[in-house]
Amino acid sequence: MLTLTESSKDWLTDTAKSLKGSARRMFMARTVNELGYGGASQAEKELGWCRSTIRKGKEELKNGIIQDNFTQRGRKKVEELQPNLLSDIKRIVEPNSQTDPSFKSSRLYTRLTAKEVIRQLIKLGYKKKELPCERTINTKLTEQGYHPKKVQKTKPKKKIAKTDAIFKKIHQVNKAVDNQPNELRISIDAKARMNIGEFSRGGRNRVLTKAEDHDLGVKTKLTPFGFFLPQHDDLYLFFTASYASSDFIVDRLEEIWPKIKEKYQVDKLTINLDNGTENSSERTQFIKRLVEFAEKTQTTIKLAYYPPYHSKYNPVERVWGIYENHIQGDMMDTVNTTLKFARSMTYNGNKPYVKLIRKVYKTGVSVSKKIMKKYNKFVERVPDLEKWFVTISPGYSV
Repeated sequence: MLTLTESSKDWLTDTAKSLKGSARRMFMARTVNELGYGGASQAEKELGWCRSTIRKGKEELKNGIIQDNFTQRGRKKVEELQPNLLSDIKRIVEPNSQTDPSFKSSRLYTRLTAKEVIRQLIKLGYKKKELPCERTINTKLTEQGYHPKKVQKTKPKKKIAKTDAIFKKIHQVNKAVDNQPNELRISIDAKARMNIGEFSRGGRNRVLTKAEDHDLGVKTKLTPFGFFLPQHDDLYLFFTASYASSDFIVDRLEEIWPKIKEKYQVDKLTINLDNGTENSSERTQFIKRLVEFAEKTQTTIKLAYYPPYHSKYNPVERVWGIYENHIQGDMMDTVNTTLKFARSMTYNGNKPYVKLIRKVYKTGVSVSKKIMKKYNKFVERVPDLEKWFVTISPGYSV
């Protein structure tokens, strides 16, 4: 039997400390076996070894190495216990979130509290006992980029009588589309025109950058226009020196639709937009071109407009916040520089499709009432919300 002297104690403890994992446990178990009857107690008292570790080492000597799995220790995150929770939270909060109206940050502001999110999750089929507390839900909302709506600047200037009804309907439309495999939702909008030249954009830069004192003598301006697919984080950006007219919008839609249709295998399209001058449901040229597009591509098109003064809830607006943060304090001194910055940005890990459109478009093009009668046969409007929800069916022929 092994006798423990002071020198042997030092040697055994030093050797055990130099080993890791199963090698250390089995060395301790062999030592205890050599000590004979009562060896575990003796090792615990004189060597400071843990008896549970010794027992585990003896088990390994008998049945083989036990693989350590430290990652499974402790409390698991709520998303590991309930894999669909975060996606369900996003589905609830996304329609009620708006971007920063000034585009100075990529934050999203939501109107829903954690308590309301829990209530909505229970409606989806979750049991109250399964759900985490309000504090945890608050943390998860913040981690996903949804912040409380406490900032004065995010409040809309006005609210028309039909605002709540429009929001209710648009949430229903979007939810129905997102649950159909043969339907796709696209969010579209233009950003404010950009001055191209050595002009300050009000951002910050670590490199000393000198800009013109005033935005005088601007020779070139670009209008960015975006097509954003919220369900897939796909982004198509077009820049034009003219304005984003009705013809420009539909031409770009015709350009990207074959790629989108082939990629996602869809034959129905819902467009989220605001009632801007050129894409309003009352803009005759816009409706006329969409009716022709629907017939040409055999696609059913739904227009779902956000209420006035609430366009920041339109998903594409979040793209402009990311874009402004990507540009930071750099100057858009040339058209080439502007396009390079757009191509180098990412949205949720995806790079956008970017193209410069050189064609000049006319704005304010209208169609006579007599001609529009032929087109309006294929246009259906929701009663009481005629301006905000429009369905265009294929069938028109010249």
